[in-house]
Amino acid sequence: MPAKAKLVAALVDELAPPELAADWDNVGWQLGDPGSGVGRVMVALDVTPEVCAEARDRGVGLIVCHHPLLFKSVKSIRTDQPGGALLAELIRSNIAVYTAHTNLDAANGGVNDVLARRLGLTGLQVLKPGPGESYLKLVVFVPVEHTDAVREAVGRAGAGWIGNYSDCAFQLRGTGTFRPREGANPYLGRQGQLEMVEEMRLETIVRARDVSSVVRAMLAAHPYEEAAYDLYPLKNQGPSQGFGRVGKSAGEMPLADYVQFVKAGLNLAGLRYGGELSRMVRKVAVCGGSGADFWPLAARAGADVLVTGDIGYHAAVDMRAAGLAYIDAGHYCSERVVVPEVYDHLVRRCREEGLEVEIIKSQAGKDPFLFG
Repeated sequence: MPAKAKLVAALVDELAPPELAADWDNVGWQLGDPGSGVGRVMVALDVTPEVCAEARDRGVGLIVCHHPLLFKSVKSIRTDQPGGALLAELIRSNIAVYTAHTNLDAANGGVNDVLARRLGLTGLQVLKPGPGESYLKLVVFVPVEHTDAVREAVGRAGAGWIGNYSDCAFQLRGTGTFRPREGANPYLGRQGQLEMVEEMRLETIVRARDVSSVVRAMLAAHPYEEAAYDLYPLKNQGPSQGFGRVGKSAGEMPLADYVQFVKAGLNLAGLRYGGELSRMVRKVAVCGGSGADFWPLAARAGADVLVTGDIGYHAAVDMRAAGLAYIDAGHYCSERVVVPEVYDHLVRRCREEGLEVEIIKSQAGKDPFLFG
């Protein structure tokens, strides 16, 4: 049976939580019925007429894209205009569209992390931090012999992550008491009799966005008819997420050489750049898409160069005056690096969740600019 489109969208949200999106953005469902079944999902940067035709020809039921299909308010849909014609064709072809935009930019493992990794940056920090993760502590009481099963179940559902460490938990042995009443179907004991059972207190940390899935997994693995568990809000500050990244260059080199390094690393046909070519590049700031406005933050962070796209004339003049070098790798080329990341995430999570759906990558997406 085809997977529900909304289940695939929920897996996208795991990678790019919607709450990270800028307040001016339009993310999430753009078109289609979340409750519809989909047998094939395509990951793309944009939804263009070419991508729509590819999706139709390949039997795709859902496109997961980065750039919103609907961004500004729609006052009319005219099929004699490009935008209206595209919407009409998507509807006729029964293709739904789900978008992760600035939330994918800001997320750990999103556009900017992938871009930074492609350029070999280390010691990464967020250029413009947003809100960190919110956490809760899950405490559940489990019969000793079922502790491993419950701990492994909540771990698979996303609990127990602290930084780069997974399966973080604490266990304490004790005695639990309960009296099954009329209508109960106890795993242990008899109705009306007080039972004393050796149990394990199992504690672990859970991201707020994972609580529902973790609790479901815990209840499914727990042997008791009524599991006793608690959820405590925590004030722990999770890893910062936000726009842009800054880190140490893969190797110290003059700007002239670093330009070629970026060109090769991102497989670019061409790029624009500026700055003193003999300047040594040691620290690099990156921002996929349109990140020129972040140049003061890059300079303040001690970056030697900012790698982004859509650098305008006046921003270039200001950066040059401030002594900050810049490389314009293009909007498309600085963001397309995330498509394989979203693809890999969905393939893995759909397999783990047992969803009967095929994930594919768009081959029709193109940079709107040519280089002569």
